[in-house]
Amino acid sequence: MPDLLVKLYELPAIPSVAGVTIRRAIAPERHVVLDWVARFFYPAWRSECAVAFSQTPISCIIAVEEQKLLGFACYDTTTRNFFGPTGVDPDCRGRGVGTALLIAALEAMKQQGFGYAIVGDAGPVEFYQRTVGAIVIPDSTPGVYRGMLQGDA
Repeated sequence: MPDLLVKLYELPAIPSVAGVTIRRAIAPERHVVLDWVARFFYPAWRSECAVAFSQTPISCIIAVEEQKLLGFACYDTTTRNFFGPTGVDPDCRGRGVGTALLIAALEAMKQQGFGYAIVGDAGPVEFYQRTVGAIVIPDSTPGVYRGMLQGDA
């Protein structure tokens, strides 16, 4: 999957999602978020999310509804200025949670001084293009992930 480039100076407003709080994670939530990511997604994403909790400020944005974690979005994990990984509980998809997480994380990157962000190894390319005007970076596959160890299959 290709990497994408996003202009941070032309982001849409962070949409509100009824009943859902979008916010930066805090350190005491680390174990909760990492366990949740491991349950729903890939082992490598758990590793990247752990890096987000080692940053100052923490570079993990979460979506919470009634004390339940619905999704997460990280940045500056695999490499500086990269957005991702990100994911939403399969039962909560289609509510706009992923869009809100994406834009909130990109806004945080903008506030840290970046003019552009890279969405690394973008899965749903069309979603990023439609939501934040992302463009494909030519010849970016496999990019920084070239030769990455995969662990036991």
